[in-house]
Amino acid sequence: MVRTASTVPAAPANPTAAPACDSASASAQHPVPHPARLVALLPGRVRALLPARSAANGRRLRLALTLLPLVLLGAWAAFDWRTVHGGAVRLASADPRWLLAGVLFTGLCSVASAFVRQGAVPERLPPGQLLATQFAAGAAGHALPGNIGAHAVVLRFLRRQGIPLARATSSLALYSAVKPVAKTLVIVAFVVAFPGTLRLTELLPKGETLALVGAITGVSLAAVVTLITTVRPLRRPLIGGLRTALTDTRIVHSRPGRALALWGGAAAFPLCQGAVVASVGSSLGLPVSWPQMLFAYLVASTAAGAVPAPGGLGPMDAALVFTLVAFGAPAALATTTVIGYRVLTVWLPLLPGTLVLSALVRAKVL
Repeated sequence: MVRTASTVPAAPANPTAAPACDSASASAQHPVPHPARLVALLPGRVRALLPARSAANGRRLRLALTLLPLVLLGAWAAFDWRTVHGGAVRLASADPRWLLAGVLFTGLCSVASAFVRQGAVPERLPPGQLLATQFAAGAAGHALPGNIGAHAVVLRFLRRQGIPLARATSSLALYSAVKPVAKTLVIVAFVVAFPGTLRLTELLPKGETLALVGAITGVSLAAVVTLITTVRPLRRPLIGGLRTALTDTRIVHSRPGRALALWGGAAAFPLCQGAVVASVGSSLGLPVSWPQMLFAYLVASTAAGAVPAPGGLGPMDAALVFTLVAFGAPAALATTTVIGYRVLTVWLPLLPGTLVLSALVRAKVL
């Protein structure tokens, strides 16, 4: 024990090199359990159903992952085909120049998301593969609730880049934590910049709604705390992951470039999404100003974020229509605007996104 203690290196002379050492020591002291150990925690009957690890099973799994996006695309199209067809028919009379602007803003959403992902890790990621991964993750994110599909794609990409599982997971946690904070700051900036344009009194929820939201939040927090304190196998990896996340957060914010990419991209993403709504609304002649349409998206996406729907579909659409109507838009025109927004942000990039996802799996980038 004495010999081990004597071999601990002294603090580096360069202060900028200390965070990296702290990150490595944090990962070593609080490792995330190996997948085999996690499998060992499963009941015996569940472990018996898992396939044995072999080269043949690995090839089958990779083929399944390659075909899965295309299968999800077909299922999604069969489920929501009427909405897509109706929106396309209504958008036939829209101004194509504004629709082209909406397509441009849709592409910028992937760029903004790529900046956030890069800002959440200290290592430099290959820009081309990162952008392609974010484009593919956008398609995967619409298949599962809570953006789980997108996080799974990005986690696989980070692991392929040699980032340890603990630090890759902490980057996802940092990404998920920064985005709502940045969106809240953007909302505050809109309220300060356009005090007379935004009809805040008509958008504020009633007392019953606030009470329901508060009750749901309280129950969710109590459930998480109870789960962490009672399930011992989860306690150690969660605490270790939290310490790793705090260490990496300090490293990222000690580098101005990473911090700017993290917070700048997080603030730009909802603005690009709102610009898609505003572009579609302008193409249809919606009698609502651009600041109001941008703010309508910010408020609607914030209100619908607590509902675990795939890609925010359903609750997000209803909240956005309600907000646009509150700003003076006709209900039918507001509904068409939301359908056009969904066509540009979901259906238009879904097919190329799934193809890119399959190509990244075949190229072993994922």
